[in-house]
Amino acid sequence: MNGAESPSDDVVVVGGGLAGCEAAYQLAQRGLRVRLVEMKPHKRTPAQTSDRMGELVCSNSLRGAALSNAVGLLKEELRRVGSLALRCADETSVPAGGALAVDRERFAEAMTRAIEAHPRIAVERREVTEIPAERPVILATGPLTSDALAASLAAAVGAEHLAYYDAIAPIVSADSIDWSRVWKQSRYGKGGAVRGERAAPQEGAARPEPTAPPPEDAAERRDDAEAGDEAYVNCPFDEAQYKAFVRALVESEKVEARDFEEVRYFEGCLPCEVMAARGEQTLAFGPMKPVGLTDPRTGRRPYAVLQLRPEDEAATAYNLVGFQTRMKYAEQLRVFRMVPGLEEAEFLRMGSVHRNTFVDAPALLGPAMELRALPGVHLAGQISGVEGYVESAAAGFVCAILLAQRLRNEPLRPPPPTTALGGILTHLGRKQPSYQPSNITWAHIAPLEPAHGKLRKRARYEAMAERALRDLDAWWAAG
Repeated sequence: MNGAESPSDDVVVVGGGLAGCEAAYQLAQRGLRVRLVEMKPHKRTPAQTSDRMGELVCSNSLRGAALSNAVGLLKEELRRVGSLALRCADETSVPAGGALAVDRERFAEAMTRAIEAHPRIAVERREVTEIPAERPVILATGPLTSDALAASLAAAVGAEHLAYYDAIAPIVSADSIDWSRVWKQSRYGKGGAVRGERAAPQEGAARPEPTAPPPEDAAERRDDAEAGDEAYVNCPFDEAQYKAFVRALVESEKVEARDFEEVRYFEGCLPCEVMAARGEQTLAFGPMKPVGLTDPRTGRRPYAVLQLRPEDEAATAYNLVGFQTRMKYAEQLRVFRMVPGLEEAEFLRMGSVHRNTFVDAPALLGPAMELRALPGVHLAGQISGVEGYVESAAAGFVCAILLAQRLRNEPLRPPPPTTALGGILTHLGRKQPSYQPSNITWAHIAPLEPAHGKLRKRARYEAMAERALRDLDAWWAAG
């Protein structure tokens, strides 16, 4: 599918994030001229700090790499079909155990360089304040869609489909961490439990049963165990420290939503203070669970742990894993300096909150990711209702492939539903009582045929991955 020259009319792509860059690159690779419109540096959202394209604003992790993990399968599929985002991620990766994490500055530089150097992509730096009149157009403005463009989209599809909040975790300088109070160890290091196993309660503490996680997360943590990863830094809490920290989160001053905005968080990326408000032990069974960790100073597992993950290859900075927040900046300094080891922390980036704009895809999008109400207007990335870096790039890839087929007057040939790329379309087309963004999961991929018999979970996922790659290769070769 790397093929022939296509019609020479321009395709307009709005947004220079993962989905927009991926879509523009794939269209250009297929002989189409592309105008990629990016509003930076003329305007930025509160979450953005760089003028580069492909900026990662929430985390530097692209999550698990194992093929028994749905997002690991999605990454491998993207590699096989020539994804720009995966190529740049692999070139700029940093240690993260069983996950793929990147040096975000080098990653954005690589993405920007590839886009600006492509002979069939023209980059225009300006804000788009309404849906362009040119057709075809791909809107890939993602979670950081500007107010003006969001209002234009709302007028076309209905405002009730658009706004909720997503939050960003802080980053601290490595040399400001008190290394005498912390240690390096993967939460699920060698011999450690996988996510979803019950942690034995500390003496005298009433601890609730943890909620069972998606199976692919357990597979990701097993990969960390097999790697013996020590990329994560652990800040240990005793019971009194933990309870004081939770109280401080709950009582902290938060950034309030504006009057015309409705706060609807994505359950997979809740602000830490929202989790804390759900119950004193919520964090202890969420991002602060101590399962699989042993403090080398005591030889015991702490009551709770806050983990830090390196931001760059040289590990000069660390982000607070799972601690996206909407606390006011002064409150973040006060509360996060209660974390053992972070008492004198220098914060290189404060946590912040931003609106995530998405549509009710099953009701509004056609088979080519095109708005039924506006023919020629396609959506890609998080604005279509996927969640996560890899999923956004995948949605940009799929949207570009389908649009290129249409512009060549070919029958639409979407990726097979047995693949993770096909699973992106499955999610976008699956009607729900209340549509929510989603990461890729095995539930989005067609189940195995009965002939496979009853397999244990990991064996089943491995069999599904083997089938997916076989079907993907056949689909790609036929194009």
